[in-house]
Amino acid sequence: MSSRETLARNLRILRVARGLSQEALTDGATIARSYVSALERGQSSASVDRLDRLARELGVETYVLLMKDLPPEALKA
Repeated sequence: MSSRETLARNLRILRVARGLSQEALTDGATIARSYVSALERGQSSASVDRLDRLARELGVETYVLLMKDLPPEALKA
């Protein structure tokens, strides 16, 4: 699995685990919803700054977004 695919999977899993819509996530991270949608579909890549904003909004460290196996504690809301 590529890093882009891993990011797409983890972003979606973490967002859903926290009960957030794409719109709610992007409002807090000040990122366009269409951009997050493209990330979750693996059609776009993210800068480190945007990864930082998304991770902050999801309540995880940035590196967690790129982990092949999410740690169980990351899935807790």
